Amino acid sequence: MKTQTKIALVFFLISLVIILLLSVSIYFFTTRYSFTDFYKRLEIRGVVTAKAELDHEEASQAVMQEVRKLHLEKLPEEKEYFFEVKPGVTFESEAKKLDIPHSFFTSLLQNGEATHQNGDIFFAGIRYTGKVGDYLVIVSAANYYSAHYLRYLRYVLAIGIATASIFALFVSFVFSRQVFTPVREITDRVKEISSQSLHLRLESGGVNDEISELEGTFNNMLDRLETAFETQNNFISNASHELSTPLTTIIGEADVTLSKIRTQQEYIASLSTILSEADRLEKITKSLLFLAQTGFDGKILKFDKVRVDQLLWDVKSTIDKINPKNKVQINTSLMPDNPEQLKIKGNEQLLHLALINLISNACKYSNNKPVVFSIGTSGENVILAIKDIGIGIPESELKFIYDPFFRASNASEFEGYGIGLPLARNIVRLHAGEITVISKEKEGTTVQILLPLGNYTLS
Repeated sequence: MKTQTKIALVFFLISLVIILLLSVSIYFFTTRYSFTDFYKRLEIRGVVTAKAELDHEEASQAVMQEVRKLHLEKLPEEKEYFFEVKPGVTFESEAKKLDIPHSFFTSLLQNGEATHQNGDIFFAGIRYTGKVGDYLVIVSAANYYSAHYLRYLRYVLAIGIATASIFALFVSFVFSRQVFTPVREITDRVKEISSQSLHLRLESGGVNDEISELEGTFNNMLDRLETAFETQNNFISNASHELSTPLTTIIGEADVTLSKIRTQQEYIASLSTILSEADRLEKITKSLLFLAQTGFDGKILKFDKVRVDQLLWDVKSTIDKINPKNKVQINTSLMPDNPEQLKIKGNEQLLHLALINLISNACKYSNNKPVVFSIGTSGENVILAIKDIGIGIPESELKFIYDPFFRASNASEFEGYGIGLPLARNIVRLHAGEITVISKEKEGTTVQILLPLGNYTLS
């Protein structure tokens, strides 16, 4: 059963239950009111009858008789009974004669009033004490008016329930269909989206509701899928190029060398070319393996306390050895006085590798212009920032910077494999940190790293 049908049926059943409860309540309270009203009418007749029949004052009797004629119409099967209350009288025979329970008389004697229903015949009694003595006055009549009224009410309620049920069923299906119309439209539009048309998006209705939220969520998912597909395509294209180039060179050089007998110098030159390309291929392969290893969750890595300020100076020392022409400047103006605020939980070798890659890139792509390496703290994080004034990254290519082997279109004249930044991001993620790259072409790049502080004390 479809969800739309289920919702329609649930809505219909809830509406039907509400209609039935309302109808039953109306019938119940109307019945109670009808019976109570009829008993009151009988009690009034009992009082008037007692005054008219039992009081021997002619003026009073004449007035009561006139009231009965003018205001109290004769009820169907109306009967009046008068029983004198005497010591020792139990009224058991009278109860049998009237076919009513003896408890009716007991209640009447004790409370001064009592009511009883026997089918369509209603009994109401009062205890009346007048000049002629103490009497039990009982008036009975058939409640035909109430019976006919309630029968008509039942008929009306039955028709009303049937009509309301049909209407509720109709409204339920119309309502559920209306609710699921946007869902069906989304389903139809999603069917048009495939791996060849990931650029398509769902058109939002602009209303701030759950459907718009669903459309926005789905569009965000499509954005991620499209980026993932582009990343995969870029990786395949770039990786195949980076790996095939040295392999092609090695194979070509070997074929040429083996095509005929060469001199010693030619063999040495050929082997040097092969060695150089093999070394390049080894570096690419190791970079790929390292990148894959840093994609794990980090549970197998050993984490310890790391002083970030000491790490910075170690990185600077390594950079000076690798690239003596560098102009890396360490900015400590924002560094806190308390060394406790510079401790993080991490793997020092991995962090060292990530920072070396980032700073080496900053020096390389800025042609060894000044690079500022800053350190500071904010809240629960240590902040590291690497700023250069190099070639920058085109805005349209920023979304691909973390793709392995991807290199910006303006970086072709610089040697590299496109592994450093993805590797650095993986390492930062292993440390529960965040990395942000802000770049503008021909103006430079700023890389900001946030690393959460660790709860350590100095030893």
